[in-house]
Amino acid sequence: MSDFPFWVQLLIAALLVIGGAFSLIGAIGMTRFPDFFMRLHAPTKATTLGVGSVLVASMAASWAQGLVGVHELLIALFLFITAPVSANLMAKAALHLRLPSKAPPPADLPRD
Repeated sequence: MSDFPFWVQLLIAALLVIGGAFSLIGAIGMTRFPDFFMRLHAPTKATTLGVGSVLVASMAASWAQGLVGVHELLIALFLFITAPVSANLMAKAALHLRLPSKAPPPADLPRD
């Protein structure tokens, strides 16, 4: 990677650090959140952004070598389409199974 211009190396390093930070935050969220519904946010939000940043860093490295990063673009597109759909399906299944949630009810809902 030493043959890349400095600004490309800096961009790739920054994207990898950002991707690692988002992935770490997602992993911590998976272990720290108390119930299924809260844990569902960690992989669908933070980890998706982390993997997306790593893929953009890989695309930048490919572009710096004069190659087209089509594979990375397709992986990112697939990831950003499937993560929300799978999270929605898992949430619907959890609601159907009536899994308990530890989140407080919203304040604007009428009480029975």
